[in-house]
Amino acid sequence: MKNEPRTLLAMLCDRDNLTYRRFDERFTRTGIRLFDHSPNTPTCGETQFRRWTGGKLLGLPGPETCQILEAMWPGYTAEQLFGPPPADDPKAPAFDLEERVQMTAREAHDGADATAAASISDNTIDELRDHVVSLARRYHNLSAAAAYETADQLRREIERQRDRTQVPIQQQTLMILNGQTAALLAVAAFDLGYLPSARTLARTAAVYGESTRFTPLQAYADGTLAYIAYHSGELNEALTKAQRALSLVGLGNVAQRRLHAIAARAYAHLGDVASARRAMQTSEEASPDRRDDLHDAVGGEFGFPGERLAMSNSTSALLMGDAEQAEAEASRALALLGERAQEEQSIDVRAGAAADLAHARLLSDNVDGAADALAPVWEVPPDQRSTGIVMRAARIGRHLARPHFHGAQLPKELREQIEEFTRVSPPYRLGPSVALLAIDS
Repeated sequence: MKNEPRTLLAMLCDRDNLTYRRFDERFTRTGIRLFDHSPNTPTCGETQFRRWTGGKLLGLPGPETCQILEAMWPGYTAEQLFGPPPADDPKAPAFDLEERVQMTAREAHDGADATAAASISDNTIDELRDHVVSLARRYHNLSAAAAYETADQLRREIERQRDRTQVPIQQQTLMILNGQTAALLAVAAFDLGYLPSARTLARTAAVYGESTRFTPLQAYADGTLAYIAYHSGELNEALTKAQRALSLVGLGNVAQRRLHAIAARAYAHLGDVASARRAMQTSEEASPDRRDDLHDAVGGEFGFPGERLAMSNSTSALLMGDAEQAEAEASRALALLGERAQEEQSIDVRAGAAADLAHARLLSDNVDGAADALAPVWEVPPDQRSTGIVMRAARIGRHLARPHFHGAQLPKELREQIEEFTRVSPPYRLGPSVALLAIDS
């Protein structure tokens, strides 16, 4: 059982799973962002970190250090961070019964499974599969950082079990699970704004799909590589990856629908309007009879429901300058999402479709309608403001910065809201600067 944190800073570090190494990396990145590579930019040694989190500091550190810490946790002052945590703060970490039960279950299961030598229990593999499926289906309700941490823990456990078995079918199954985990890590890295790392992780998933001949995983990874490519400005590469994925056999309707939507976006970025429209039409016509063991059987983040397809096609329409179709598709995405139970509704899709709807209205000079449409965007919690949402918001901000809107009060207010919205998002606060080349997949 952990001791109660002595400072709010210690509580936040516990909540965000920040060891000293992770804290130091974030502190250094934030310092460089605020003060560039100045030799006077503050640093934090491990002893100093222990004093800060242990409540052993008298007074406050220097103003630059306080400024860095306040930028790391917007909404808190340095005085609050070095003061005691609020006694009634629901975010304070606690050792509860659920955690105790989960820990006991893991320890008991590991102890029983330790009797295996050259193989592992099939129940162990079933347990890992359940965890992967659960993460994929819960992804839309998690912050990208939390999803990444969970997926990385799963990856390490799967690797540990692979080292324990020499049974070919078990190795095969664990490689597929490892590939699915790598694919989820790629999505989380993308959502956090780490595009180069997301690309590496997606390639890793593709290798597992190719090695195991599990084409749905290979297709999903290639689709992910495609949208990473066009967000990185590599438009022809994006189209190549999407077309390669579409050539694979054994894909279900959901996989085909996702890949045609991604191809449509690539064509739209390239300015090939006719091909983009054909791909969008094809994405709506895919046969509902075909299924596969990833996009359908696992689903969740591997799925591509109707609202997500409509959101993607609204974005492609925006890239083609078709405000009418973009507004219709974005409205359809929001309507389809509203038909789902509350816990099944994706924050990312709602915000993305709302942003597309706002942008479409701006293309028709309907600023008041755009402001109304943006309401769901402002409701997205800071830690769930993914790269896609941030890119959409930034694109709207750039549109509002045109001379046509200069001097008008509402466009000015919206630009300021967008600046504040993006400033505290993970892609800007944690990750590298994101090149705002496109809108999310």
